[in-house]
Amino acid sequence: MGTEPRREAESPRGLRRSSSRRLPRRAAVSRRSFASTLKALDDLAASGAQVSVRITDLDRSTSVLAGDDYVTLPVAGLGVVPLLIEVAAGFESGQLDPLEIIERSSIDRVAVAGVWQHLKAPALPLSDLAVLTASTGDALAANALLARAGLPAVRARIEQLGMKRAALLDRFRDTRGPDDAPHFALGSSRELAEMFAALVNSDVVSPGVSAQVAEWLSLNHDLSLVASATGLDPFSHENDEHGLLFINKTGRDAGIRVEAGVLAGPRAGVSYALIVCFDDLSIVHRMRAHEAFRTLGMDLMEYVF
Repeated sequence: MGTEPRREAESPRGLRRSSSRRLPRRAAVSRRSFASTLKALDDLAASGAQVSVRITDLDRSTSVLAGDDYVTLPVAGLGVVPLLIEVAAGFESGQLDPLEIIERSSIDRVAVAGVWQHLKAPALPLSDLAVLTASTGDALAANALLARAGLPAVRARIEQLGMKRAALLDRFRDTRGPDDAPHFALGSSRELAEMFAALVNSDVVSPGVSAQVAEWLSLNHDLSLVASATGLDPFSHENDEHGLLFINKTGRDAGIRVEAGVLAGPRAGVSYALIVCFDDLSIVHRMRAHEAFRTLGMDLMEYVF
């Protein structure tokens, strides 16, 4: 993967806070410290975890916090976002029909996550499969979309998006053998944060495609990591009465936790991504990783409010 030169002061474990520009007036300096997040991520790194983080202020397009944000790491189910972008682009161009019916029996069985495997409906349209993929991380639905859109097309879309440190390697599988790709997808926190910023700024493919993908992602039910700090209803958070704008996607696999998204409130808006790869040796190790995500969520809420 190589390394990149680092132009800002860093902590001993690669975490840094951008300080090259003046802070916006509307946010107090204390809200920019992210001291709790820095400590939590430093502690994770000290325990042997790989940590990659990026937070970007949407108003200024400047980095607020970054640590090893250029490093390519496995991102598990978060890799479906480029797939959803390709599907939405296919809908817009007419290459894909949103109402095209896909038979479940035509897709290899996979039970790692999702609800379609538990439904009576033996077939669903592509548009519904996109909703299941975005909202519940449905592996079977994602594999159906991937089979229809084509892995080469998704890879070409990733390249077109300028994501040089991202890759969709394979479909979802219950087990990975020696002849299979070691991971579903790879990415870096910098490019993931940039992708989510581009979505809310209508810069991904077209305004229509950006809006469609953002709409799908706004249905995501997994608010258990960074998003746990928002207090939003996991099943209905499109129109928050307190003016909180939020979309996100998570990724989970053995020893892998990932979340990226956009959070905006009355004071500020940010795009963010956090990847943690850790030894999942016990529930304590897992909860330590989860707690770091929740700490980041609290700091982000203080930043935007």
